[in-house]
Amino acid sequence: MSGLIALLDDVAAIAKVAAASVDDVIGQAVKASSKAAGALIDDAAVSPKYVQGFSAEREIPIVWKIARGSLFNKLVILLPIALLLASFAPWAISPLLMLGGAYLSYEGAEKVWHAVAPGHHEAAELVEKKKADPHLEEKKVKGAIKTDFILSAEIMTITLSALPQDLSIWMEAGAMAVAGVLITLAVYGAVGIIVKADDLGLAMARHGRLSVTRWLGHFIVRAMPVFLQILVVVGTAAMIWVGGSIIVHGVHELGWHWPQEFIHHAAVSASALVPESLVGAVEWVVTAALDGVVGLILGAVLLMVVTPVMSMFGSGKDEAKAGAKAEAKARG
Repeated sequence: MSGLIALLDDVAAIAKVAAASVDDVIGQAVKASSKAAGALIDDAAVSPKYVQGFSAEREIPIVWKIARGSLFNKLVILLPIALLLASFAPWAISPLLMLGGAYLSYEGAEKVWHAVAPGHHEAAELVEKKKADPHLEEKKVKGAIKTDFILSAEIMTITLSALPQDLSIWMEAGAMAVAGVLITLAVYGAVGIIVKADDLGLAMARHGRLSVTRWLGHFIVRAMPVFLQILVVVGTAAMIWVGGSIIVHGVHELGWHWPQEFIHHAAVSASALVPESLVGAVEWVVTAALDGVVGLILGAVLLMVVTPVMSMFGSGKDEAKAGAKAEAKARG
């Protein structure tokens, strides 16, 4: 009997340790996930566009397909790569983060450029042709998963860099896996709500029994286009801010301290002009704004360099396709 009691005590002790480990994993995952908030916001802002042009009954299935692809990206591909880097090449994490920051800055600058130069968007008739494509849904999902892979790589790298250095590899794996699942659920749960909000509002407006319900439905229908535009702006700003902050922090770690020190001194100087209760908020806003300036400048430079190169390769492909078609016609 005493042996059984001792065994139960051991089991209880192991259970306590396991519970504490689970709590630690979840706590570290939540804490690290918050560091990737900017990329997360951008992911949520980008994703709704992939369901545009489809019937209402296909919206949630498409979002679910993209969410599954996102989980596969994070847990099956990126998590093992991140753990290998942390174990065998930790020096590569900061440069990879900076590469991701440069990509975010480039994407953000490209969105800003498209906003101020709308003539560069696809023509409406080209969009209509794409809508007539019977394989459009599959192509859209694949395109969304590819975009998600890049954003997920950034999110997982940021999450890894935010974890304490003294964690075991199993704790790191658990924390990153939990963070990946939480982030995916948060992003695509929000996307699902966003894409179905107008349908909910329409149903409330048409079938609501109370006048306030019908009014709320009309309000949701009218507000959703504005909300989506705001979401795009917030996502773009977050992308540029996060990209710039990653670059500033990265060059600081590589030995160039001036950008981070300049931004820090500017934030402290600005916070000295406001009441003590606003000091933290002002420091954060100034830091984020100046990080955003860095991200926008870097993105603009990359845009000027990368776009002509991509156009050159694109035009070369188009010429090759045209030549192949002409040759095929000649043979025919």
